[in-house]
Amino acid sequence: MNHLASNTNMKLIRRTGCILLVAGLAACSSQRSFEPRDAAPANPRDVSAVQNAVPRMEPRSRYGNPQSYVVYGKRYYTLNSSADYRETGHASWYGTKFHGRRTSSGEPYDMYAMTAAHKTLPLPCYVEVTNLANGRTVIVRVNDRGPFHNGRIIDLSYAAAVKLGMLGKGTARVEVRAIDHGGPAAPPEPAPLQAFVPPAPAGEAPVFLQVGAFSNRDNAERLRRNIEGQDVGAVRIVETDTDRGTFFRVQVGPLNDSGEADRVAQVLKPFGVSAARTRID
Repeated sequence: MNHLASNTNMKLIRRTGCILLVAGLAACSSQRSFEPRDAAPANPRDVSAVQNAVPRMEPRSRYGNPQSYVVYGKRYYTLNSSADYRETGHASWYGTKFHGRRTSSGEPYDMYAMTAAHKTLPLPCYVEVTNLANGRTVIVRVNDRGPFHNGRIIDLSYAAAVKLGMLGKGTARVEVRAIDHGGPAAPPEPAPLQAFVPPAPAGEAPVFLQVGAFSNRDNAERLRRNIEGQDVGAVRIVETDTDRGTFFRVQVGPLNDSGEADRVAQVLKPFGVSAARTRID
């Protein structure tokens, strides 16, 4: 009799555990469904007076130009120069979801500025984009990374998309041509520190909040998806080879300083992130 009761109790525990697991997954699914979708502004400004970006010599972004980086399991290699770059393909655009968030070069994204994102061009640089369907042309400053969708070669700001006449359709076949500013290549800024050190004051090396490290990429991707869209900024996965094997580190940033890192850590606590630590890259 005791043996039978024990088996019954174990089945009840397993059944309860399954119910809780399903409920937890449903809650995550429900929460993701309320994340904001990217869109045009509800009350857009008139961008007819917004001028093309003006090409000029600029130092390379300190942390926007890694030799290579990995997104969604694919490695991308940053070009040393934009000279002679020309490519034809499809352009897309991004708007309200990312407005005000940090770009890969560390600057806040402004959907009303003439900017763009590219996977491999050095940051910043300037390109001319021509809509091959209507002949319209804009000049934009590339200061961000993306788009990471198959078949797309450049992601344009909302303002640039309006001027190219591609807002309604969302994408357009374009030609992208790098612009030579007529001067020598700008030297790169000093490389950031690559070690765990105390948080640096604002204006020095960028601050990242590391929220997890996994030997399995799927686990890292799962955590990244869980915390994206929680008003914490960009989330990246850094692949690191060590003497104990390859690890996939999930990091939020770049952030302004350790104070912002503390705020992000508090925001993420309800999502099971309790061992976050600040690092300087």
